[in-house]
Amino acid sequence: MNEGSNGENIPPIPSQDGIQEILHKVIIAHQQALALLQQTEAAYGRLVPHQLLNLLEAKSIVDVKLGDQVERKMTIMFSDIRDFTPLSESMTPAENFEFINSYLSQMEPVISRHHGIIDKYIGDAIMALFERGADEAVSGAIAMLERLSYYNAGRERAGYAPVQIGIGLNTGMVMIGTVGGINRMDSTVIGDAVNLTARLEEATKTYHSPLIISQNTLYDLTDAGKYDIRFLDRIRVKGKSQPLSIYEVFDNNPAELRESKRQGLALFEKAVAYYHMQDIVKAVPLLKRCIEIAPEDYPALIYLERCHAFQASGQHLGTGELQTSLSWKEELHTGLPEVDNANRILMYHINTLTTRIAQDDCRDFADIFPILHQHAQHIFPVEVKLMREHAYPFAEGHIQEHQRFVENFCGLERKAGSSSEDPRYLAFRTVLLLLDWFASHATKADRHFARYLQNKKTG
Repeated sequence: MNEGSNGENIPPIPSQDGIQEILHKVIIAHQQALALLQQTEAAYGRLVPHQLLNLLEAKSIVDVKLGDQVERKMTIMFSDIRDFTPLSESMTPAENFEFINSYLSQMEPVISRHHGIIDKYIGDAIMALFERGADEAVSGAIAMLERLSYYNAGRERAGYAPVQIGIGLNTGMVMIGTVGGINRMDSTVIGDAVNLTARLEEATKTYHSPLIISQNTLYDLTDAGKYDIRFLDRIRVKGKSQPLSIYEVFDNNPAELRESKRQGLALFEKAVAYYHMQDIVKAVPLLKRCIEIAPEDYPALIYLERCHAFQASGQHLGTGELQTSLSWKEELHTGLPEVDNANRILMYHINTLTTRIAQDDCRDFADIFPILHQHAQHIFPVEVKLMREHAYPFAEGHIQEHQRFVENFCGLERKAGSSSEDPRYLAFRTVLLLLDWFASHATKADRHFARYLQNKKTG
């Protein structure tokens, strides 16, 4: 070691070879640290999906903070194994874990291929999110049921009983973010749309239908005609004053049953409509015909049983939505006078048509269609202009809902003009569309836009 002029010891200067060796060690250490970081990121990615980080606009897990949140329109999926409790009771804890993981390992790649984000595994249940629209979610659910058939074939070869699952899908606005405390936080999705999705998954058990979607998901599909879908029922969700329509997707039914349901689809939907209108005399023969065509059509069997119960006791096991008028409440106000006035007028016509259906006075029900055209031509351009002016981030989805609404009531208008259908049945389908529209758009989408404008003014 050299000694400086002031007596301090100065370390020797490394040779050229020594410098290269030090640099080599630094590079190796850096590469090892980078590899460890990549492994850690990959491990966290299995716990917190990278797609979820992207939604939260975080580059990595270390960027995620408690309270981070973002609002998105999503299709939410809930999937659950039916009768899992008795199945699990026949297995040891180790066998339970092995079974659940073997099942989930079949479903996870299918959801990922359809750009779904698995938010949570809840025991045997899966909660997933689809940001790219309802088509990805519905086609993903259909693919999951196809994969289940493959999985069950393997179980049967191994001497195990097949498993059945139920899938519920709903589309709506949700908040995605992080919740918890200083030492433990988790990602979560919050919103009415999530609660309804869970309710739909429960309904799959009632109707023995593997896949049920909401009205919101149906109307978000690019082309609903690509799938085998039929109207199933109206259900009430806790805390909601008006029931919501649900639909069965039966693409995954066994080939013979699927073809039979296709053949009897119009009969079934008419029978369900007559049941809801409490016209049991017309509903019963239609349901019997459906069952002749498809003896294993469980929803048809359920409705026939309801009809017999109604005839015996007078008890209508429906929601009674056509006997209850909509009422304008303070919480329906958007604060946009022109929008509120248009929605008030629409509500009046919905109630008028509902009354006419109840009184079986539907010969001239088609008078509603010029009113709907006038409503769309008047208020929709007003909303679009405001959205463009104020850079509303969800404008495209809102406008798409306008287009779907017009397409649907124009389709019913064409059927009414052909005079080939019972006017009362078409009136029911029209008021069903209007009730769904009012519940999902006028009281949700319009109010969401109004809150955006209010926040922008006060922000």
